[in-house]
Amino acid sequence: MASSSLRVLFVSQAYVVGVNQGKLNAIAETGKVEVGLLVPSNWKALEWNRQFVVETPYPKIKVYTAPVLFPGRGGAYVFNPLRIWQVVNDFKPDIIQVEQEVFSLCALEFAVWSRLTGKPLALFGWENMDRTLPTPRRWVCNFVMDTVKLMLPGNYDGANLMRKWGYTGLMEIIPQIGVDTQLFTPKSKQTQNKVFNIGFLGRLVPEKGVDTIFAAVRHLQDKGLKCQITICGTGYVEQALRNEAQKLQIADSVIWRGGVRHDQAPAEISNFDVLVLPSRQAPAWKEQFGHVLIEAMAMGVPVIGSSSGEIPNVIGCSDLVFPEDDAPALAAIIERMMQEPNWWQSVGLGGIARVQQHYTHERIAQRSIDLWEKVLVIPKFNKAEVKQCV
Repeated sequence: MASSSLRVLFVSQAYVVGVNQGKLNAIAETGKVEVGLLVPSNWKALEWNRQFVVETPYPKIKVYTAPVLFPGRGGAYVFNPLRIWQVVNDFKPDIIQVEQEVFSLCALEFAVWSRLTGKPLALFGWENMDRTLPTPRRWVCNFVMDTVKLMLPGNYDGANLMRKWGYTGLMEIIPQIGVDTQLFTPKSKQTQNKVFNIGFLGRLVPEKGVDTIFAAVRHLQDKGLKCQITICGTGYVEQALRNEAQKLQIADSVIWRGGVRHDQAPAEISNFDVLVLPSRQAPAWKEQFGHVLIEAMAMGVPVIGSSSGEIPNVIGCSDLVFPEDDAPALAAIIERMMQEPNWWQSVGLGGIARVQQHYTHERIAQRSIDLWEKVLVIPKFNKAEVKQCV
């Protein structure tokens, strides 16, 4: 099939928010693909009891909306089957890409559609924990895996998990969303701040490990090294973290910026000398990607991350990764950045290059197009002949 005639319909609640549609627009901007998008019209963030309004900032994306049952529940929401057929009949996609977990009911709906029509289905998911699924969910998982023609895990652990769970088809690890390099762009900062500024941007929850930054700064201050911590985010452990800062006698070194909107993030990150993502594994969670890492890297701000989940693969440099909860190891990396400004600067430049190579919307768009074109010729081959693209 010629790429100029390719029509792809995306399905995901993630794209209710316009800023997340940058990848889809980059795909449409190539001129090779017509992009459709089906999103819930009544999506909620249950954690904050917030109702979303579907945003449509990109005219090249044809947006369809529909109410769903169980809005806000990622694995359980479903569209009205009649609305699915209306959208499919109107847009006439060559392939549908559902960005939802393999055991979700939404993925099941479109797997049924794929089997009834013979049209290929691609599936993106973040799942990276080998959890025991209830029998109904296991059946859904197996049905979907037996249907999809292209599996797109967002991380290496997810790819290994899909193989362990029995998927045998075409697979490639790819981020769900890239970074907007027009928004997250390098600033003209050549030297460190007078007081080295360690930044965190994210949710204030135990699994994000902010207390590890506090302990690391205590180590640095005990060695006579002055630094400050800037915390951008909110969450239910904020007061506990404030108490920890008091306990460690570093409260005067912590700046609390509160919640930061996405359009404000570049201004905040540009003030950091380093961004740290110190995530730790929880019983039912480990870091699936760490999108803030590539945003900081795109701006030339050095990043440091823990060994949790996908973080080491995103950063791509072992010198910038420390074991989960190991505050002395984190402190050692920060100290090196403070003491070796040339290395600090080279890390920042290396981050920019890595983002350009792997993580821009445009790079992800081209990789996606290449994969869809592979999918559309897969029926010519025996399934066993298809190689894993991981």
